[in-house]
Amino acid sequence: MARSRVEVFEVIRRDHRLEGLSIRELATRHGVHRRTVRQALVSAVPPPRKQYRPRSRPAIGPYAAIIDGWLLADRSAPRKQRHTARRIWQRLVAEHGASCSEVTVSRYVARRREELQLTAVEVAVPQTHEAGAEAEVDFGEFWARIGEVLVKCWMFVMRLSCSGRAFHVAFTTQAQEAFLEGHVLAFAHLGGVPGRIRYDNLKPAVVKVLKGRNREESDRFVALRSWYGFDSFFCRPGKDGAHEKGGVEGEIGRFRRRHLVPVPEVASLAELNRLIAAADVLDDARVITGRAHTIGEGFAAEAPMLQPLPAEVFDPALTLRPRVDQWARVTVRQCFYSVPARYAGRRLTVRLSATGVVVYDGPRLVAAHERAVGRHVEVLALDHYLEVLRVKPGAFPGATALAQAKAAGVFTTAHQRYWDAARQARGDAAGTRALIEILLAHRSLPAQALQTAMATAVSTGMLDPQVVIIEARRRAGGGQPGAVAPVGVWARYDRPAPTLAGYDALLTGSEG
Repeated sequence: MARSRVEVFEVIRRDHRLEGLSIRELATRHGVHRRTVRQALVSAVPPPRKQYRPRSRPAIGPYAAIIDGWLLADRSAPRKQRHTARRIWQRLVAEHGASCSEVTVSRYVARRREELQLTAVEVAVPQTHEAGAEAEVDFGEFWARIGEVLVKCWMFVMRLSCSGRAFHVAFTTQAQEAFLEGHVLAFAHLGGVPGRIRYDNLKPAVVKVLKGRNREESDRFVALRSWYGFDSFFCRPGKDGAHEKGGVEGEIGRFRRRHLVPVPEVASLAELNRLIAAADVLDDARVITGRAHTIGEGFAAEAPMLQPLPAEVFDPALTLRPRVDQWARVTVRQCFYSVPARYAGRRLTVRLSATGVVVYDGPRLVAAHERAVGRHVEVLALDHYLEVLRVKPGAFPGATALAQAKAAGVFTTAHQRYWDAARQARGDAAGTRALIEILLAHRSLPAQALQTAMATAVSTGMLDPQVVIIEARRRAGGGQPGAVAPVGVWARYDRPAPTLAGYDALLTGSEG
């Protein structure tokens, strides 16, 4: 391993002191010039190296003025259409026949940009944040494999500026409902509300950027801010304002590298968020550079300084009023969700959240779906089309709702075997109608009881759907002949047991 000049000076001085070697002998032993030996004997600290004047630039010299002209002209050019060092080298070769290397050009360009003050560095002022006073919010993009499909996700992040405690949650959209729901979840997780929150100019919050720091804010964001009682601060647009919320900007990248590499593979968005929540717990033990305590310890001191949560939780969902189309679907954000066929042509109320689509007819719940990922996606429930399919059994085999029910495991092998046996025994139309009767019974009978009853019907050849339903009712009641169903399950079928009391009374009266 090569020794430093200070170490060389040390051994030279030691050998001279202990062995009395001459300058020539010391130079030979240590492989240095005699001038170096003399310097070492004079002082233990090596003298500074001599500064040489820059060498001439024979290769790039003829083109220096041309390059300077291009760089100065770039000051008035659009930011994304300015010369890079490579583009300058390419132009020199193509337009001026230059033979200098790209490395030579890039070194000259880097030096000249500094000398011409074209790369001025904006000085930031160090900040001290009071406990509970401020937080920063932003979205970060990442990818996850959900159900074997690679999905683009957005991570909502709220970071407390004082302790560095951050909350993360993943959505498959960064629309306003996700933005609002992220706040609600973050406040609940932190157990309080910071006094002020910093934002960039996210569309869910800002309708229009006005002069200076002024913004025209969306009504829903104003309602959220009023509900929780915090103030908002908007950074300067573009890259100029990125450093104004540098804490959350850096947190997004750190969390993504630390916990989302490799690409997570999960069965659902809910499972992905459980992994992210576990990662938040692990990060409480992390120590931010320059601090003497962990994030968890810092948050424990900051938490009492947060504003208390309101008594009621803000509802982040959006309310829409779409019309049901001829395929018994409502269109929400360019995706299609089924409702019972009887609502075709009517307007219904849709409550749209970041993860779900819930449909109401007045106060009555009509349908509930998990929110689709992407555009022009159909989310259909087979149950919503059963009344129509009972009239049109020929549409059943090719129904999109049936394909989705099979993919989701709702339409099981027990259903398929019964359907195959019923069609073989009764014909396609009658066999399909028999299956539909059983599918309709799913609304009031346990799925497992019906599946077992269908398996029994196939094995015994008793394929009548009413027989299957009766068998399923018996099994739901306990599995034994004469067993009684749990209280409330079959209340609407309860009838008093028949008696002969009235007839006995007649006989008694006639005898008298």
